[in-house]
Amino acid sequence: MKNTSILIILAIIFIIICLVSVNIINLQSERRQIQKQNLEYEKYLNKEILGTDVATLISKVVDSNEKNDVQKDQKEYYIDNKENSIKIDLKMTTIDKTYPMEEIYNNKIKNFVQNFNLIKFKCTSIEYHKKTGKISKLLFEELQ
Repeated sequence: MKNTSILIILAIIFIIICLVSVNIINLQSERRQIQKQNLEYEKYLNKEILGTDVATLISKVVDSNEKNDVQKDQKEYYIDNKENSIKIDLKMTTIDKTYPMEEIYNNKIKNFVQNFNLIKFKCTSIEYHKKTGKISKLLFEELQ
């Protein structure tokens, strides 16, 4: 009787250890995935890039938001979902106005590329979702 009780207790302890180990491995994998995704955007922080690269990045972010089923408001702007939505704002210094990426994307990104392809921009700010640690917003400023 004592031997079977000890075996049952050891089996329960073994199962608990296995479950905890699997959870730890999953959490580490999720953190690595978040770091990898964030690095795709963090590489632009304090770097100068051309308008064509900004347009490519906007298309990439729109695609990401669509894949993540991020909802839009009545103006067709993506709504922050506190988890995996991403926004880009462009601060135009020549006219002292900040444009959300949706305004550029919805008004034909091709026009943006034609007008700003050789203009340099610099990512001056990155914000993160508090809940997940994923990037939530990038701010690019036009350089003169």
